[in-house]
Amino acid sequence: MRKKELALAVIDRLKQEYPEAGCTLDYNEAWKLLVSVRLAAQCTDARVNVVVEKLYEKFPDVDALAAAPVEEIEAIVHPCGLGKSKAKDISACMKQLKEVYGGQVPDNFDLLLKLPGVGRKSANLIMGDVFGKPAIVTDTHCIRLCNRIGLVDDIREPKKVEMALWKIVPPEEGNDLCHRFVLHGREVCTARTKPYCDKCCLADICKKRI
Repeated sequence: MRKKELALAVIDRLKQEYPEAGCTLDYNEAWKLLVSVRLAAQCTDARVNVVVEKLYEKFPDVDALAAAPVEEIEAIVHPCGLGKSKAKDISACMKQLKEVYGGQVPDNFDLLLKLPGVGRKSANLIMGDVFGKPAIVTDTHCIRLCNRIGLVDDIREPKKVEMALWKIVPPEEGNDLCHRFVLHGREVCTARTKPYCDKCCLADICKKRI
């Protein structure tokens, strides 16, 4: 099966398995997703969702967070790990949003990449989830599953995986597919335990049954 055909089959099956696909980070404004995705590095989404509630109680908008002392941000986000660097990035990012974009998150991928603490994964997540534009979020689940299934061949670098997927995944499917990879990676094609291939909806088309 060619990679494009495989990709379409994977998309179809994961749609049936996980009809509701979406980001597991809680947010109701674009800037909040920017904050959460920065905090989610090496931290669970569940913990981030708890921590940001306290952060937004004290700093409820972009202006408040931009004006907040970095030390106060760090004290709140510390449970997410890497508190010092995350607080510094969040502070700088909010300042830039306030000063350059009037408190609004830009809907342009290249402009998002210029924001402090925002990489390709974060920018794609914003583009897809907030603005409904084509996006491919290559997190650890996506990279692991794409290599196992055979959508990419022994590629571990996130940007290279992203570029490879753009060639075989229909643009309108990329964002939801990556969310479904997360769900499937957590429940079935796991990293820390042996994958549950016996109950995998992709077992018969997967390149690497473990």
